[in-house]
Amino acid sequence: MTCLPAAWSRALAGESAKLQEVLQFVQEEREKYTVFPPQDQIFAALEMTPPEDIRVVIVGQDPYHDDHQAHGLSFSVPAGVKLPPSLRNIFKEMASDLQISPPESGDLSYWAKQGVLLLNSTLTVRAHTAGSHRGHGWEEITDAILCAVSRLSPPSVFILWGSDALKKRPLIDETRHRVITGVHPSPLSAYRGFFGSRPFSKANVLLQKLGRPPVLWAPGNNPDSLF
Repeated sequence: MTCLPAAWSRALAGESAKLQEVLQFVQEEREKYTVFPPQDQIFAALEMTPPEDIRVVIVGQDPYHDDHQAHGLSFSVPAGVKLPPSLRNIFKEMASDLQISPPESGDLSYWAKQGVLLLNSTLTVRAHTAGSHRGHGWEEITDAILCAVSRLSPPSVFILWGSDALKKRPLIDETRHRVITGVHPSPLSAYRGFFGSRPFSKANVLLQKLGRPPVLWAPGNNPDSLF
């Protein structure tokens, strides 16, 4: 079965039995259905972003459920895959916020490698069946991940888009960390306040106040241009 990266395994030592239970469920699902993301990418967000490197946390819901989209990072798709509507809206807001051209690739690995934890609340999904793995234990694991970040990571910025993500706010120690809340970037809600919310520049301003370096939200940008 897929294992947690070492740093996260230590941070989540108390969740090992629950994690094995969830992974057993996922394995049984794979015997009957196609499940996304691929087995070796379930914990991609944790592999790319160890707790000690975290600067920003962005909480998603469950992985994309169409072919070739999910690869273990919330809102991200592999290079060359058509941008899903939510990601297209994220890039539209980022372009407006930072006065840049929107990226062509939807692969957000370069965010993850800078300390942006791209965490979905549920880490797997049955193909073409949105929400199919909710309520099977993943939420307890990802809540524990967020609690570990709140407890162990350096002061960071949490970006919570939409009501599901906002439910995670009580897990965050706001005496140490900062929280940005907003409307979900999906087409159903983006025009109700996501556009114009400027989460990227706000996050970098908060990071600066916390004594942390800014995130290069667009490849090749100078950090000084992101405020």
